[in-house]
Amino acid sequence: MSEELKATANNGTEAQKPAASAAAAKPAAARPAVARPAAAPAKPAVNELKPKTVAAADLHAEMKRLHDEEGMDFLLNLTGEDWLEDGIGVVYQVENTENHKQACVKCVVSDRENPMIPSVCDLWDIANVYEREVYDYYGIIFTNHPDMRRLFMREDWVGYPFRKDNDPEKDNPFDPQHMTNEPLADVTYEYQLEQDGTVKKVEHQIFGEDDYVVNIGPQHPSTHGVLHFRVDLEGEMIRKVDPILGYIHRGVEKISESMTYPQTLALTDRLDYLGAMQNRHALCMCIEQAMGVEVSDRVQVIRTIMDELQRIDSHILFFGCLCQDLGATTAFLYAFRDREKILDIFEETCGGRLILNYNTIGGVMYDIHPNFQKRVKEFIKIMRKNIQEYHDIFTGNVIFQNRSKGVGVLTKEQVISFGCTGGTGRASGWHNDLRKIKPYAAYDRVQFNEIVRTEGDSFARYMIRLDEIKESLNIIEQLIDNIPEGNYQEKMKPIIKLPVGTFYSEVEGSRGRMGVFIESKGDKSPYRLHYRSTGLPLVAVMDTACKGNMLADLITIGGTVDYVVPDIDR
Repeated sequence: MSEELKATANNGTEAQKPAASAAAAKPAAARPAVARPAAAPAKPAVNELKPKTVAAADLHAEMKRLHDEEGMDFLLNLTGEDWLEDGIGVVYQVENTENHKQACVKCVVSDRENPMIPSVCDLWDIANVYEREVYDYYGIIFTNHPDMRRLFMREDWVGYPFRKDNDPEKDNPFDPQHMTNEPLADVTYEYQLEQDGTVKKVEHQIFGEDDYVVNIGPQHPSTHGVLHFRVDLEGEMIRKVDPILGYIHRGVEKISESMTYPQTLALTDRLDYLGAMQNRHALCMCIEQAMGVEVSDRVQVIRTIMDELQRIDSHILFFGCLCQDLGATTAFLYAFRDREKILDIFEETCGGRLILNYNTIGGVMYDIHPNFQKRVKEFIKIMRKNIQEYHDIFTGNVIFQNRSKGVGVLTKEQVISFGCTGGTGRASGWHNDLRKIKPYAAYDRVQFNEIVRTEGDSFARYMIRLDEIKESLNIIEQLIDNIPEGNYQEKMKPIIKLPVGTFYSEVEGSRGRMGVFIESKGDKSPYRLHYRSTGLPLVAVMDTACKGNMLADLITIGGTVDYVVPDIDR
């Protein structure tokens, strides 16, 4: 690799990253092994939400106050709920990205026939799709929202499937399976709340009669799943991207309401299947913290190592698929050569390669395999060498450089407003790594750097992932010879019940902050279980990232924001 390219590849890991400790700056081989003694683990963090209830008439003013005066510029999560006789509504979670303070607001309306809540999409861009999801599932109309279409269900679906009193056979008596083709509208509606309290229904055009609209997907290898983009073009320049979601919507959250807590675990691996370890970790951690269960120090270290192996697995596949999307088949084969080594390690301990089923409530399913530490250390050595091949064969390629630098630029303000956490946000200068902000598991005992760049383009998003592979290797190396003794599984009651309350926990997933929201009524099943998708904000930002770029650039941009469709549809 040329000296110029080495400097480019190093940008963001040295010049632009925050100052690290002297120990962290040492070469990996010289770093001290850092591990706490196997003392009693710290008590689990309190993860119960105490939302402030606000009337619908006052909601927008309160949310604007939080945004403008409290600096809550990040809409972390938005969850629709049906409390039956108590009403129907939304729980909002917002965060200040500078001091990381959070606030939680709850809005409930009693009118089930025509529920209306003011939209906050003028304050946070991501609220646009979050509110459409709540409308789709619960029928809540968000006044002054410019696009009140369903998000996941078919546009001709009758009823609102997440309501507690929903009856699909009654609502859809003639075609319950909807075997006909789905209509896709070119118009949408906005419900404008007038000063006198009346609501005016205004029609908006999604696409005009003279617009030239091209369909990308849903059956397209470079959409990375059954994802459908309707793309409005002027020549080869993109004017608008309209994502059509829900082709593999499986109702994971609704199904979970009829499952016991241990049964819900299996569904997490089917969300972001390249973050299966982290997804399940988030759900187990949320349940454990709500119950006050303390897992052993051994489990905390094992979970951390597994999460980082999963992150490397995801980033390697990101590299390979992006290379394949752009025509570099050899680089794709290099990636799969290395990924197989991680899957072999997973298989030996977990029995699975993609669907892992490893984390459990109170620990992990099995203790690590006797060969685990040996094979992980061998992989670290091989991967450190092989990642240089990625740069040699692809990073410095002039075609890739021309197709990625300055393409799909997102500003720091845009990624925050859209809630694009993970590598996509960090590529635009947003320090959002939860492992640094709110360390969990064993992240408080290792030294690593948060990789941040400022360019915000496709090349920066690509480099973030490759540099994060190196940091994950460093994290694993510090822990692999320091796994403390202890239980790999705590003794749990045969029937697990959570106390009454609303609970939220999150981890740093492969694509960003993976959150779990649980409302419990004290039963063995969750009253409401909602996952903060890491991928939904990444798809929501595609219109902003692609405008003004070429049609071919959509493939590069989509590949580098790195969404996974099952996580979006859920």
